[in-house]
Amino acid sequence: MTILLFVMLGVFVFMMFRRNKKTQQQQVELQSKFGPGVDVMTSFGLFGRIVEIDDAENKVVLELSPGNTATVHRQAVTKIVEPVVAAEEPTVVPDDASSLTLGKTDATVDGVDGAATAGETPRNETPDETLRRLNDEGKKDS
Repeated sequence: MTILLFVMLGVFVFMMFRRNKKTQQQQVELQSKFGPGVDVMTSFGLFGRIVEIDDAENKVVLELSPGNTATVHRQAVTKIVEPVVAAEEPTVVPDDASSLTLGKTDATVDGVDGAATAGETPRNETPDETLRRLNDEGKKDS
């Protein structure tokens, strides 16, 4: 029983050191990508562009906005921000106005005039009519 306890403790310690080693390796890999002009995010959520790196004092100067800089510890920079490239979708312009009103017709629903198609609320409906319509819809569901 004691041997099993020591084996489990050994596995736990091994896994802990392995995780720490992976984390340190990722941090070194990240910091090797640092250089002037790289957009980054700090551990406290500050976004900026690296202007200068001081290896002797482990400091990084970030440009937060044009003319505004901040000096942070090198380990506070935790993420390199990749620019998001949005796919541009072509704008579809209809040839005539009839395509704008396609499928939208006024109809009488449950005795309320001016009601739109199913799923839409009536356009000229008083609050009392709205309550009555919602109550009637609830009764139909049961």
